[in-house]
Amino acid sequence: MNKADLKNYTLDELESFIAGCGKERYRAKQIFKWLYQKDAVNFGEMTNLSREFRNQLEESAGISSLVPETVEVSRDGTRKYLFRLADNNAIESVLIPEEDRSTLCISSQVGCAMACEFCLTGTFRLARNLTTAEIVNQVCAVKKEVELRNIVFMGMGEPLANLDNVVRALRIITAPDGLQFSTRRVTVSTAGLVPELDMLGKAVTVNLAVSLNATTDGVRSRLMPINRKYPLRVLLDACRRFPLPARRMITFEYVMISGVNDTLEDAKRLVRLISNIPSKVNLIPFNEHEGCSLRKSDQDTIDLFHRYLLDKHVTVITRASRGDDISAACGQLRGKMESGHQVYN
Repeated sequence: MNKADLKNYTLDELESFIAGCGKERYRAKQIFKWLYQKDAVNFGEMTNLSREFRNQLEESAGISSLVPETVEVSRDGTRKYLFRLADNNAIESVLIPEEDRSTLCISSQVGCAMACEFCLTGTFRLARNLTTAEIVNQVCAVKKEVELRNIVFMGMGEPLANLDNVVRALRIITAPDGLQFSTRRVTVSTAGLVPELDMLGKAVTVNLAVSLNATTDGVRSRLMPINRKYPLRVLLDACRRFPLPARRMITFEYVMISGVNDTLEDAKRLVRLISNIPSKVNLIPFNEHEGCSLRKSDQDTIDLFHRYLLDKHVTVITRASRGDDISAACGQLRGKMESGHQVYN
């Protein structure tokens, strides 16, 4: 009999599982706290449950965890974790330390099928979706060594292409009896899967980041093939529909690529495109990588673009590249390949 991994369950689902074991539903909340607030790795630790119940759980269920196989540390303090999964696939998570907060960037898939031209991760084919447990266990593993303030779904994969498991993970991450992150501190990034974007907004309260990267359909379709299915007009209409709590904004991520999307005309079009959406813009200098002909915009061009947006009263920041020396920067997540598996030298 295959044992149920309790970390695949939201609290509601765990309550149903516990009821199926013939026990009181409130026991699920006790177990949930053991899993996510006390970092229990076996049922023997759950001392407020009877020995009989713990033995019963041992027979029908299990508690999964992830342990970093490799940790690389950048010169700027960024840490990249390689996690080996049960099937020998591997994923990466990135910890970005700040003076007053630490942000963990987590993965939702093994690989990615979006094939964005500027993204190294996209050159690594999609192997599979992560389970709910594999998503939340990235958070559980890193929070054992550092206090985390923010969680961003910006690692390997397209989160909305694994919507069911991502939503379950979000419910665990933000649950008061779970990992206890405020919804203000959790962000999901997407390349623009419009039907799933609508479903995400109905399922959970979360911050939204949209990887935009162009102001015309021609350029965006070249950079991001998903635009051929959901062009700018359709995507931005979905952004207008997305339910935002008061005073929250959608973040539009814009990778600055020399001679492709970085002109003053692009800046003007960008202002027009997002003018009636509560939003802010993150300008991201392109992280160059081997095998890609695209080049990073020079600093003067980025500064001019940034200044134009500011002058038009757009909230904008230019994101500093972090962890690029260990391939942990935006768009760089992908381990080296050997014999079909991700490894590090």
